[in-house]
Amino acid sequence: MRIVFMGTPAYATTILKALVYDECVEVSLLVTQEDKPVGRKQILTPPDTKAWVLETALSLDIYQPKSLRTEEAREKIASYRPDFIVVAAYGKLLPKAILDIAPCINLHASLLPKYRGASPIQSTLLDGAMYTGVTSMLMEEGLDTGSMLGFSYHRIGCNDTSGALFEILAQHAAALARVTLKYFPTLSPLTQKNCDATQCKKIKKEEGEVSFEQSAQSIMRRAQGLSPWPGIFLSSGLKLLALEQTQNTQDTPVGVISRIEKEGVVVTCKEGALLIKRVQPFSKNAMNACDYIRGRRIGIGDSLA
Repeated sequence: MRIVFMGTPAYATTILKALVYDECVEVSLLVTQEDKPVGRKQILTPPDTKAWVLETALSLDIYQPKSLRTEEAREKIASYRPDFIVVAAYGKLLPKAILDIAPCINLHASLLPKYRGASPIQSTLLDGAMYTGVTSMLMEEGLDTGSMLGFSYHRIGCNDTSGALFEILAQHAAALARVTLKYFPTLSPLTQKNCDATQCKKIKKEEGEVSFEQSAQSIMRRAQGLSPWPGIFLSSGLKLLALEQTQNTQDTPVGVISRIEKEGVVVTCKEGALLIKRVQPFSKNAMNACDYIRGRRIGIGDSLA
C-alpha cells in the first residue's frame, strides 16, 4: 500500500521508521513543517522527521509547504496517489481538500475522546491519570474528533515524565499504525461521544511556575507533566530540577526549609513536603540543593527562594 506520511517531531519519526521498514508499506512522500531557527544563534534546523530521512539517505521525497490550504499542496500530495495518509503530530489541521485525497489516519497520543488537542501527554500527567495510550482514528475537519479505529494502552508509572511518555507512546503508536493499516478493511470505526471529551491547549512557559502554597502532590504532578519543557520554577526564577514527595514531620510554616538531608533539602508545602535535590538559579548552572543553600547562607526555618 502507498502511504503519504505527515509528521514533524521525534514522536512522528518513530512511527515513520516503523512504516518505512514495513515490507507491506511503501512510504512515498514525507510532508512536514518548514525548517525553523533554533537556539540563541537561531540556526535553521529541519524537523526531526526530515533530519532522519536525510541522515539515512532514504529515497523518500520531502515536502514542506507553508500552508496546506492551497491548490498546489493538494495537487502535490494527490500526485502520489496514496492509499492512505498517515498523520502523527504534524502540527496543523488538515483542510477538507487534503482529507478527501485518501483516508487520513491520525495517531493521537491519548485515549480519545479524552485530551483532544495539542498537549495530551502533558495534560494526562497534570491530571494524575493512571492510564494513557494512543488512539488511531479517521480524521475529519474537527480537532481530534474523528471516528476511532484502534487503541493501545499504557499504565503510567509513578516516575514517568512527559519526556519519557513521548518515547513510550511513540512505540505504541508505531505498532498501532501498522496494525490499523493492515486490518483497515475489517475495522468498524467507533464514533466519539462528545459528552465524554476533554480539550487540552498548547503548553506555555508560564505554566511551569509553582508555589509552595500548592500541595506537594500538585507540584509533583506539574514536575512530571512539564518535564523536560518548560520544567517547574518558583516566582524568583529558581528552577526545581529533581525532587520527590515526602512527609512533613515538622510543624513549620509553608515554604520554608524544615530539614536538611544528605540528598537535599525538605521544604514544606500547603499539604505535605518536598525533598528538593537539585536546583538551578536564574542564569546559572544547575547544582545540588544543599550547595545552593550553603552558598546563600540559609538553613532550617528560612525560605528556599
